[in-house]
Amino acid sequence: MKLLSDLLYDARILEVRGTTHVAVEHIALDSRKVQPLGLFVAVPGATVDGHDYIDTAIASGATCVVCERMPEDTPDHVTVVQVKSSAAALGHIASAFHDHPSREMKVVAVTGTNGKTTTVSLLHQLFRLLDRKVGMLGTVENRIVDRVVPATHTTPDALSLQALLREMADEGCTHVFMEASSHAIVQER
Repeated sequence: MKLLSDLLYDARILEVRGTTHVAVEHIALDSRKVQPLGLFVAVPGATVDGHDYIDTAIASGATCVVCERMPEDTPDHVTVVQVKSSAAALGHIASAFHDHPSREMKVVAVTGTNGKTTTVSLLHQLFRLLDRKVGMLGTVENRIVDRVVPATHTTPDALSLQALLREMADEGCTHVFMEASSHAIVQER
């Protein structure tokens, strides 16, 4: 559990309605995955806008909402935080929620049109041959040392990314090699 105030340190807050001294037990991007004491982050997407699901998230138990546009009506017990960019804020919030795992390892991101998967895989294999504990995030699969974790995207969303980085740090990884798609960079993942 974390306090909302501790999660918002780098979030570029524009306005707060309610108290930031409230417990957060989990974070969700999908209103259907919100649980009690949850923080819902409303991110506008290409086809779906998270702002359209703020009421659903609150009905599911969200006690905090981070958004770019303030909703007109919210219950008094719900804290609403307006930020310039929900996607950018999510990265900072997720990192803080998982105690900033990337600060415990060297993270190498590979971007470009061609060769990301090959480069990341070769770096992972090379460091494993040197008997280093390393992580890998890629299109084909993710790895925490030698344990395979299925990949869903070339670059995971910020919540998944920070959770994976936390697992890697907890396993003693010294380095992480990851693919960074241009699409994810544009989406501020």
